[in-house]
Amino acid sequence: MIEWPVWQPFAKEEMMRRINLPPSELKFLLAACVIAAMAGLVLPVVAGLLEGSYARLAALPALLIFGGLFLFNKRLLLLIVLLLRASGDIVLESTRVGSGGSLSLGLGGAINGLIILMAFLFFIERPKLLPRKAWLYWMILMVVAFAGMAVSPDKGAALKIVLGLCSYFAVFVCAFYLVRTPEEFRSMVLLILASSLIPAVYGLVSTALNARGGLSGFRLQGTFGHPNIFAFYLTLVIALGLYVIKSAEFKLDQFKRFVLAGYLGVLFLLLLLTQTRSAWVACFLIFFLYGVKFERRYLVYMLVLGTLALMVPSVQERILQLDSGNTVTTYAKLNSFAWRTYLWQSGLNWMTPSHYIFGYGVEAFPFYSGMFFPLAGGVKWGAHSVFVQWFFDTGLVGMVAYLAIFYQVMRVLIRYYSVDKLGAVILICTLIEYLVVSASDNMLSYLAFNWYFWLVMGMGWSVYANSEAGKQDAMKKKRTALQPVPAVSS
Repeated sequence: MIEWPVWQPFAKEEMMRRINLPPSELKFLLAACVIAAMAGLVLPVVAGLLEGSYARLAALPALLIFGGLFLFNKRLLLLIVLLLRASGDIVLESTRVGSGGSLSLGLGGAINGLIILMAFLFFIERPKLLPRKAWLYWMILMVVAFAGMAVSPDKGAALKIVLGLCSYFAVFVCAFYLVRTPEEFRSMVLLILASSLIPAVYGLVSTALNARGGLSGFRLQGTFGHPNIFAFYLTLVIALGLYVIKSAEFKLDQFKRFVLAGYLGVLFLLLLLTQTRSAWVACFLIFFLYGVKFERRYLVYMLVLGTLALMVPSVQERILQLDSGNTVTTYAKLNSFAWRTYLWQSGLNWMTPSHYIFGYGVEAFPFYSGMFFPLAGGVKWGAHSVFVQWFFDTGLVGMVAYLAIFYQVMRVLIRYYSVDKLGAVILICTLIEYLVVSASDNMLSYLAFNWYFWLVMGMGWSVYANSEAGKQDAMKKKRTALQPVPAVSS
C-alpha cells in the first residue's frame, strides 16, 4: 500500500515516481480529467440548447470520439469515415443546429473540417508524397472559388459550396497518403465496396415498405439526401465491383465471384429504382466501354439486360416522359430535360458579355434564377448542370480552372494504363461518366458521392506516381527541366 503523507506539500516529482507515468502521459491524463469534468458541467446546458434531439445529443460524444481518434491515429479515423460516410447523410442531417439553410451546422460540418485538417497535416508531414500537379490546379480552382465567394450575392450558400470543394480537394490529397501501392489500392477498393452494404440494405427495406402502396412515382434515395446522389454512388460502386470481379489480382474463387456478381445485380436493381436516367446512361457507358475494350460478349449482356430493364413499368414511364413536354407554351408541362434546356437558355441569354470572363459569383445562378427563369415560381433553382452554373458563377476563368483538373487526372490515368490496364480503363470510364452526368446535374453539391469519386481518382494517380513507370516518368521530366536552354545565335 502506498503511504502518502497528506499534510506534506504535494511534490510533483514524487507523484510522477509513485504513479510511474512519463510526464507527457501524466499531463495528457490530467487534461483528459479536466475536459471530462467541464463536459459534465456543460452537457446539461447543451442538451437544453439541442431541444432534446437524440441525434444532436449523440453528435457530441461522437465528435469527442472522432477527436480522440484524430489525435491518436489519423489514418484509422479517415478509414472509418470513408467506410461509413455513404450511410451518414440522413443521420448527419438530423444533427444540424442553427438558423437553417446554408447557415446551419452539424456533425457533418465537423467531420468535413476534420478531413480538411487531416489532409493539411498529411501534407505538412510528408509533402513530397503529393505531386506538384496534383495540388497546383486544385489550388488555382480554390483561389477562383474564394474570389467568386467574395463577390457572390448569396455568401451563405457560396460558403457551403466552397467548403464542399475544399473537402473534395482534401479527400483527393488524402488518397496519396492512404494508397501508394497496388495492394493498398485493392484494399481501398474493397473498403468502398463495403461502404455500400448499409445503403443497399436500407434501400431494400425502404423499397419493401413502399411496395405495399405500389412503386409508381417512387424514387429510391437510400441513406442519401437525394435519389440522384444515391444513383451516382451506386454507379461508382458497380464499376469498382466489375474491377474486383475481372481483376486476377483479387484472387477470387468461383463462389466469391458468384456472390459479388449477385450483389452487383442487387445494386443494379437499386439503381433502376432511383429513377435517375443520367446515372443509367453513365452505367451503360462504363459497361459499353469495358465490353469494347476487353470482352465483346458484355455488349450482348448489356442488350439483354437493357431489354429486361425496359420491361419494368417505372423504367418505361421515365423513358416515355422524354417524348412529351418538349415545347414551351403557356400551360405546357415540360419533361425534365426540356425544363433543364429552357432553364439553361434563360440563364445564358440573361448574362451580359461583361460577365463572361469572371461570372456573377459563386451560387449566383440560383440567386438570380427568379429574375431570368419564367418558370421559377419563387424558387431559387440550381442550374442542374455544373458547366452552365460554373460558367454563370465564375465565367471562363472558373471553367478553365475546373476542367484543367480533369485534364490532368485524365493524362495520369492514361499513363496508368501501362501499370494496370483494367484498373485504368475503369477509372477513365468513371471520369468520363462524371463529366457526362455533370452536364445535366448539380454534381458540385453532392458531397458524399464527390468524396468517393475524388478518392478513387487520387488513388489511381498515387499508384501510378509510386510505380516504376511513374518514377521514371518523373525523373525524365526532371532531367528535361534541368537541361540548359540552347542559346539562340544572332
